[in-house]
Amino acid sequence: MDLRTPDPAYTASKRARANFLLAIKLSAIMLVAIWVVFLFEQLTGLDFSRFGLRPRDGAGLLGLFTTPLLHGNLSHIASNSIPLFVGGVAMLFLYPNSSLRALPVIYVGSAALAWVFARPSLHIGASGLVYGMLAFVFVSGILRRDLRSVGVSLMIWFFYGSMLWGVLPVERGMSWELHASGMAIGVVMAFAFRNWDLPPLKRYAWEDEEHDQDDLPDPDAGNWDWEHRDERHRRDPFEGRDRWH
Repeated sequence: MDLRTPDPAYTASKRARANFLLAIKLSAIMLVAIWVVFLFEQLTGLDFSRFGLRPRDGAGLLGLFTTPLLHGNLSHIASNSIPLFVGGVAMLFLYPNSSLRALPVIYVGSAALAWVFARPSLHIGASGLVYGMLAFVFVSGILRRDLRSVGVSLMIWFFYGSMLWGVLPVERGMSWELHASGMAIGVVMAFAFRNWDLPPLKRYAWEDEEHDQDDLPDPDAGNWDWEHRDERHRRDPFEGRDRWH
């Protein structure tokens, strides 16, 4: 794989640092939102799970918007919190323009696809969104093939590669359908926006030298014009030495 190097002037710029901080803030807001809903449930004794996703049930369509906000217990929301934050920061920082379009699709699309084929049960949790974001970040890095994006993709694989088992019906009480739907939507979005958010690449001095060499005329091609050549290529053969008389 031919890996390209992003321009350090871009990756270390003030704008890049500001974008990173913004990605952290937005991801933190998203994380706080699901915790506020969960804590409100626990403190009031209310049960919001009835507003979750119910496949092929008209009333269950409300779950397209509420499912990622609802969690059954503390371990459920805790298991989703860190990958949700990591995936959100990586997605918003590396791919800010495409994420503004891909995130809403992943949010709603993961639940919508599960609504079509999932078991007739109640499905809740942000895991579909988590799988969608992590899949988007991983595949986007592989498609773009620059060192920064590929490095983040490898990090995602190292920490969360085992989550692949979550798309299989191997654990009772787990909504593998939401996981599979989120991953599928994330991969589709990564391909759809593969030409977005491409970082400027580092140019090396030898690349500019090659470009200058390409500008030189070819004497064998019959286009050697001494009088009209570019001034930077014109050279007096006696320049810098004594002339003989």
